[in-house]
Amino acid sequence: MLKRTFIKTLLATSAIVGLGLAPSLAQDVAFDGPTSGPKAAEGKTIVVLAADLKNGGILGVTNGVEEAAAKIGWTVRVLDGAGSVQGRTGAFGQAMALQPDGIIINGFDALEQQAALETVVTAKIPMVSWHSGPKIGCDAPGGIFANVSTDAMAVSETAAEWAMKDGGDNVGAIIFTDSTYQIAIDKADRIKETIEKMGGKVLEYVDTPIADTSTRMGPLTTSLLQKYGASWTHSLAINDLYFDFMGPALAAAGIPGEGAPKAGSAGDGSEAAFQRIRGSQYQAITVAEPLNLQGWQLVDELNRAVSGEACSGYITAPALVTAEGLKASGDSNQFDPQNGYREAYAKIWGK
Repeated sequence: MLKRTFIKTLLATSAIVGLGLAPSLAQDVAFDGPTSGPKAAEGKTIVVLAADLKNGGILGVTNGVEEAAAKIGWTVRVLDGAGSVQGRTGAFGQAMALQPDGIIINGFDALEQQAALETVVTAKIPMVSWHSGPKIGCDAPGGIFANVSTDAMAVSETAAEWAMKDGGDNVGAIIFTDSTYQIAIDKADRIKETIEKMGGKVLEYVDTPIADTSTRMGPLTTSLLQKYGASWTHSLAINDLYFDFMGPALAAAGIPGEGAPKAGSAGDGSEAAFQRIRGSQYQAITVAEPLNLQGWQLVDELNRAVSGEACSGYITAPALVTAEGLKASGDSNQFDPQNGYREAYAKIWGK
């Protein structure tokens, strides 16, 4: 059975009071993940197939995998799909040539590479994933042993609820998503549904590839400003990467860093997003995932798979990150719960 988790905030503010979220970063609790499992399988070599290492979420998870692999005693090879379907197909081919003991799919929809997945299943190479599709937890589609993620729908609702609390009755939102990924469509749909249910207005639903944000977001932002003007009060995206490239266009239009449209992301909590939020520079919040922890979880799930044991079923909790919360949390630019997860996993592995 999947373990239920609850979203916490890095510090409650007047804009988010009433959402039923935990109030403070200071309220770190004990690790709520697995407490038992197989000892470390010795001498394994694994491959991480990263969708695009320019994506801060994917990079954060990869860093966590490498850290955990060093602890468990495994060798890691990271292959970067570089943001394209062709690149990810090529990475799968390289992975199979390496004949690894396990594969981690990091940040792309498994259905995109269905033929490659079938080859991996035939070769009996265990696979785990991060954000590979809408089904979270054990026995994900495509022969994936475990798909690690927070509850994406809860993340989307939290971002939308923040916008409604922040903007009151005058919210005019533009939602940014990428139809390359089913989970991105599902998240954007939930954001739209939540905004409209709470009485807000969705001005436009923009489908633009995450991989092309560096070239698309500047001109797109300028165009949307010309189209909607002051009625555009909030930007909501399924990933922080959309906001990496909006700032210059907003600044050129004379909009200050803390001005409208205010930006909120339904994932993943990249370092760049934390810096923007901390400096009030064209992003107000992100609903961050514990990326490093999830990297450790991926290694643990893969250890369970190669050892012939069951998936843990653990689902990590995200955090609503605000500028006020960051002021209280020191200078860290990632959501890395100080709950003892490293020690807990090391104990399970006998390390």
